[in-house]
Parts: sequence; structure tokens; C-alpha cells
Amino acid sequence: MFAIYAAGIDRDDPLSVLGVGELPEPVTPDDWVTVRVKAGSLNHHDLWALKGQALKAEQVPMILGTDAAGVTDDGREVIVHAVIGDADANGGDETLDPRRSLLSERYPGALAEHVRIPAHDLIDKPAELTFEEAACLPTAYLTAYRMIATKSGTREGDTILVQGAGGGVATALIVLGKAMGRQVWVTSRDDDKLAWALEIGADGAFESGARLPDKVDAVMETVGEATWSHSMRSLRPGGTIVISGATSGPNPPADLNRLFFLQLNVVGSTMGTIGELRALVDLLVRTGVRPIIDRVLPMENAAEAFGVMDSGDVRGKLVLTR
Repeated sequence: MFAIYAAGIDRDDPLSVLGVGELPEPVTPDDWVTVRVKAGSLNHHDLWALKGQALKAEQVPMILGTDAAGVTDDGREVIVHAVIGDADANGGDETLDPRRSLLSERYPGALAEHVRIPAHDLIDKPAELTFEEAACLPTAYLTAYRMIATKSGTREGDTILVQGAGGGVATALIVLGKAMGRQVWVTSRDDDKLAWALEIGADGAFESGARLPDKVDAVMETVGEATWSHSMRSLRPGGTIVISGATSGPNPPADLNRLFFLQLNVVGSTMGTIGELRALVDLLVRTGVRPIIDRVLPMENAAEAFGVMDSGDVRGKLVLTR
């Protein structure tokens, strides 16, 4: 079948091992459901796979992709939940299953003619969302939704700070933060990214490390070492840092004195449950908010889309259609 896949591992030149073309049908459990993919979207996880950070050499060729929307054999229009795990393994949250994985890690991914998935990992695609919009949700937007709605402890009217405007999760945090009634501030070292963040709804945009007008209720942290000190200093007493990534490094100074004296909360967050994916879709239908799409290309043009993502010159999701 047609697929976009990791043909090998190359940390220095990941695009050189990107495969686009025919592969043998992958082996998946017999009781899984087949979804004919109509649209999928790219995430940096796909680049990390090509670099060997999310895949091992013995696992290739591996079909890439965690995000997809499509149609089952019986005609049901669905959105794929990319977390393959057992919700009963840890208190009803499949993201806490010690054996959980994402599509394209242990099992073939979603950027293909079709994807095989457990039936419980499918939700209905509402008519209000296009396949392209729906395909943007399962990773970046679900991660952002969980960070705000489940992990941050914030309510309508509270202020959240998004460190590092411009990234996929950061963009989703701005869009969804506004949809959930938060005041959203962002930081960046790039003036163009700050201007763009304001265009898509941010209430304030500040140079990285700048003193803010006031303390915030929660910080959405995906950058790590480079912004950690600023995140800690920006929180009100009792506030929360929610971490879903550490692109600049995983080991910043802990600043334990500030942590205990101001009774700050540091919370990790990864992806989201299928229940949170349903809640995210309901939010979009109810509010009319939609994911921001940079461009839509046919899957045959995957190399172009991966090149754009690798360059960092992206404003929104890169969507591939079949």
C-alpha cells in the first residue's frame, strides 16, 4: 500500500531516509479496525523518528504519522486517537499505561493509504469539521487541550503564559486558551512570531525573559532549560507550570527554594485520553474555533512538507491528503 515511512535512521540528515511510496501491508492485531485515511498531519515526532529519537534502527521501515482522520469499512467518518494503551492499566488514563505507545512507534503510523487501529481508539468526526481540520487534532491540539483543561488548574479569566510562540503545541495553546476563556500571554525571541501570535489571538506578546506586567496563574512549558528560570519567576504563589516538552534541554536548575517557598506546582503532561479528545472536538464544534492550517498538500508531496517542517518556517499545521 502507499505510505510515508522511515526507510532508515539518520540523525544529521533525516530527510534523506524519508520514504514515499509502496510498502507491504503491515501486520497488526486481527481485531483492529481499518481506516481509509483521508487526511493526516505532520508533527515533530515524525522528524524525531527519522533521526532515531522515536525509533530504533531495527524498527525500520516504519510508517510515520500520529494524526489522521478517515473512513472505516462500514462508512463511519472518524478521528484516530494516536495513544495505543490500556485505560484500565492506571486509573482510567491510557496515557499513564506503562506500556503505552504512539502510532508509528511500536505499531505502523497513520500517514498511509490506510491505518489499522483498535476500535476503542476511534471517535466520530462531526460534520462540522473537515477531514483536514480533524487530522490536526490528535497530537498537538490534544496535548494543548490537556495542558490547559486538565493539568493547569486554571479557570476562565485566568492568565496563562505560553513559552516559545510559533511551535505546533504553542500555536494550539493560544487558539485553545482563547476558546476556553483564558487570557493568553506568549514569549519569543522572534519579533515575527510575536506579531503572528497576536494575530491569532494572544492577549500579550513579550520578548523571551522579559519582565511581565503581572504574575500568571500557569505557564505552558515546552522549551525547557532556556525558559525555565523565567517560567518559575513568572508564576504567582501557588501557580502551576505544565511541561509537555523540553526542546532546549531537560535539566534546568530546579530553583527549589522558590518552588517550596511559593508553593508552586510542577506538572508533567503527555498527549491526552480519548475522553479528552472527545471534549476537544466538542469545544471546537461549540465555539466555532478551528485549528490553524499552514498548507494542505497531497501525500505524494510529503517530502516538500517534511522539508518545510524541518526548516521551521511554519505557521500552523501541515496537512497531507489522500
